[in-house]
Amino acid sequence: MRAGETLALIGPNGAGKSTLLAILAGALAPSSGRVTAAEPPRRIGWVPQRAGLYGRLSARENLVLFAKLEGVADVPAAVEGLLRLVALPDDRKPAAELSGGNQQRLNLAIALLGAPDLLLLDEPTAALDPTQRHALWAVASDVRERGGAVVFATQNLEELERVADRVAVLLGGKLVFDGSIAEYKRSPEADVFA
Repeated sequence: MRAGETLALIGPNGAGKSTLLAILAGALAPSSGRVTAAEPPRRIGWVPQRAGLYGRLSARENLVLFAKLEGVADVPAAVEGLLRLVALPDDRKPAAELSGGNQQRLNLAIALLGAPDLLLLDEPTAALDPTQRHALWAVASDVRERGGAVVFATQNLEELERVADRVAVLLGGKLVFDGSIAEYKRSPEADVFA
């Protein structure tokens, strides 16, 4: 990954996209190979496919808890800012009772705590309506504009063309293509998803 870049991971179900994101996030150890990070150490925000939050806590309570765990200096300000940024309702409803889209937006807010340099998104728009999708990509664009990078796994080829700078194709846990959108469209790997 390069600063200011958005990389799309594509491949059929079971290709290894989610596993690769979990490895990049540090949540899973690779069975072989290694991940090398640039110096200084990078801050990583990860939005897994399944919401990584506490169902009994409200959106605000989840953000407060994760902000404290992340060592955020001004927790109240960070929580207020993120609730506004991802347009989450600030009620006392437990996160388990939120819609799938609101849980995904809360998951994104948690990933943004600590201002990550690398934002990892696993099928990030699957539960979002068109307005929420637009807002998510605006947030990802902000990460890129401040010199960070974004990696997202998707099955949505329209999103890939609209958002990604580069494409990596995984098949059976192996990288079979890595290049620009234009190179991808001319490659035989593009036929796998046509």
